[in-house]
Amino acid sequence: MPSGALRGGEVPSGAHSAALETLHDKVADRAAVRAFRPRRRIPAVIVAVLLTLLGLLLAVETLSALFGRPLRLVPYDRMLAWASSTSWSNPWFLLGSALVALLGLALLATALAPGKLKMVPVRSGHRDLIIGVRPKSVARALAHAAEQVPGVRSARATLRGGTFTVIPTTSGWRKRDEFRKDVRDAVLARLAELDPAHPYRVAVHVKERK
Repeated sequence: MPSGALRGGEVPSGAHSAALETLHDKVADRAAVRAFRPRRRIPAVIVAVLLTLLGLLLAVETLSALFGRPLRLVPYDRMLAWASSTSWSNPWFLLGSALVALLGLALLATALAPGKLKMVPVRSGHRDLIIGVRPKSVARALAHAAEQVPGVRSARATLRGGTFTVIPTTSGWRKRDEFRKDVRDAVLARLAELDPAHPYRVAVHVKERK
């Protein structure tokens, strides 16, 4: 067998290294995006305060009962009497249960939903180095790239969600579809140079001015 040939099932070491590098890059990209995600502090603080107050209340009631002087800050007797005399189909009971369930689901959804990125993570060439660029700075760079296209008098760009919206202003002396494609290509090329770790879409809306 020639020295350069591969046995069945073998994978070239170069291809294996490339696959590992690609996987590592994806892991690094996800880590970079997570690093610039805002923490869900408000829901966490609300839940922590509620649990702390509940724990303190239970501790105080338990200790006071053990010393023979129950404080009864919570009217347990009245609550027990109401619960024993109230059916599951009671409208007030159903309403209270629904409100508590909705509050819990809202806090859970808020905690699980990804926050809005306050910085645009870009690749630095080193996996352990994370760089964040302000969205306004990236938008200005994309707008400047659009202004380099022949026929563009001015341009502005904004970031909303995962989409950069570029609005070039032109006098309308070129075909709209061709003009939009040229602007989009220029913006995508500039975005590729910035090399963001998170994929962004580009939308171009042409504005004509006579």
